[in-house]
Amino acid sequence: MPDLLRIANAGGYWGDDLGQFRRQLELGPVDVVTLDFLAEITMSIMHKQRARDPRAGYARDFVAQVRDALPLLAARGTKVITNAGGVNPLACRDAVLETTRLAGTPLDVAAVVGDDLMDRLGELAAAGVTLDRMDDGAAFSAIRDRVSSANAYYGAWPVVEALRGGAQIVVTGRCTDTGITLAPMIHAFGWAPDDWDRLAAGIVAGHIVECGAQSTGGNFTDWRRVPRFEAIGYPVLEVFPDGSFVVTKHGGTGGAVTVRTVKEQLVYEMGDPRAYITPDVVADFGSIRLEQAGRDRVRVWGVKGRPAPTSLKVSCSYADGWKASGALIISAPHAFDKACAFADLFWKRLGERFDETLTEFVGHSACWGTIAPAVDPPEVLLRLSVRDREREKIERFSKMVPAVILSGPPGVAVTGGRPQAQEVVAYWPALVPRDHVRPTVVGRDGERTLEWPTPAVPMTPPAALPREAWPAARGSARAVATTLGALAHGRSGDKGDTANIGVIARAPEIYPWLRKTLTAAAVKRRFKGICQGRVERHEVPNLWALNFLLHESLGGGGTVSLRLDAQGKTLAHALLAMPVRAPQALLDAARRADAVEGRTARARTRSAPAPRRAARPARRARR
Repeated sequence: MPDLLRIANAGGYWGDDLGQFRRQLELGPVDVVTLDFLAEITMSIMHKQRARDPRAGYARDFVAQVRDALPLLAARGTKVITNAGGVNPLACRDAVLETTRLAGTPLDVAAVVGDDLMDRLGELAAAGVTLDRMDDGAAFSAIRDRVSSANAYYGAWPVVEALRGGAQIVVTGRCTDTGITLAPMIHAFGWAPDDWDRLAAGIVAGHIVECGAQSTGGNFTDWRRVPRFEAIGYPVLEVFPDGSFVVTKHGGTGGAVTVRTVKEQLVYEMGDPRAYITPDVVADFGSIRLEQAGRDRVRVWGVKGRPAPTSLKVSCSYADGWKASGALIISAPHAFDKACAFADLFWKRLGERFDETLTEFVGHSACWGTIAPAVDPPEVLLRLSVRDREREKIERFSKMVPAVILSGPPGVAVTGGRPQAQEVVAYWPALVPRDHVRPTVVGRDGERTLEWPTPAVPMTPPAALPREAWPAARGSARAVATTLGALAHGRSGDKGDTANIGVIARAPEIYPWLRKTLTAAAVKRRFKGICQGRVERHEVPNLWALNFLLHESLGGGGTVSLRLDAQGKTLAHALLAMPVRAPQALLDAARRADAVEGRTARARTRSAPAPRRAARPARRARR
């Protein structure tokens, strides 16, 4: 067993910086590189591609990345794990194998399949598997005739089997983003299927690095503190056999790894912090402990886990009509007033009813709605959008967008040409019993269908957490006007039509005030023009954080939504801009903590404390 395993992430989404794969190999020693390509939107795109071409449906960019880094991979034997296979992992494997063959450097490549349930829907129905929608129990039969894909999420264990078979590169389909990071830990350290705490630690590590540079200073609230965005380093994990790990990056790169950057990634799309559910384990984010362990080094330990669920999540996609968006650019003076006039004349002249319409004023209020401050910008991008079951109506909308530019106020131009009708592929989450999914590894020795090693143990509630002790704030109790962002930082994202906003106190003294002030009702009021459902609040005292789930807040979410910010990425900062009154002592505590954060980022690098089991000089993981 190795004393240390180094896992580098080289991509957090399809479209991330392609050069990071080679850079993670060049800039320092790593044993494994992971790349996450998939999201619900990505799967929808890939299904469309495969429908047009049976050889498509995977991230072809990954093949180019392998070609670019082949000499390094061949020389060092670094393992690569990715879900770039999308909806066609076998075609992706074939393309990678052909690339290595043509280069004269053949590598062992395996694919993990079995997540695609589309051809088995009838079989599942006969077995009593309903696939009703997770969110509200809506009947799957309502969309069955329009379903174009159904993929189960599997976790680490099928990938572990591929690694045990000798694969250097493992290409998967709908493997979870955390699973591709957990798998090499299980393989290297021999963790058991019921070693819940270590498995949960691996899931937390995977969650921290799954979005690439978001844990190393990207998308960070205090972005002005982050050096050299243009050379930002992507995350590297140093994992120990006991499950503790250090988050870092290669030396000489830009960005920053601090407790704050890691906390922001932890709350990103966290959901219920006490029950972060994966196919491998239920991780308790309320148990995480972390500390700064030198410049660009954050140590994480103490993670607790519980038995994995007996069901797997299934992501289905189905046809749900058509949509289009068009835009006019409108200049000053009185740009907003002119944009309102153009919107009024456009909808009146179009004179049709659609299933949904949306008018957005980009540069004025498109992302924040009524929360945005009143301004008279020098220009406004008027964005007009429609969705309907009838494509002909969408086509008539598209023709009208450029037809109004000479019929209203002056200083206007069409941008982007005539809008194109886009098919709407909607997302349907469901559950399937684990024993109905048959993961299969396809490698040099043929196919192997696997049995799930995860024991079928009833899910249990989380253990009670120890009470946190909060230091008293020093200084004046006089209440002063400020914004929430002066006292907290945060990050937001999405899960379907639910926006997830995590808010983190800047200092421990602030957390009791934050917990008292930032209630679910207060957040609901803040987003009254955006959130159409309930607001759910979770306390995460170990991270000094609150996590909010804003249901029915993204216009349907994903590919269904007409909104410019369909994934809620801007909502955290809409909340942080909220005016509040707080004791001066808390502002002073925030400023002191900010100063410490700045000094930490500039401190000389020192080694992170390591567990006793890792006291000997580190060896590279066995191949």
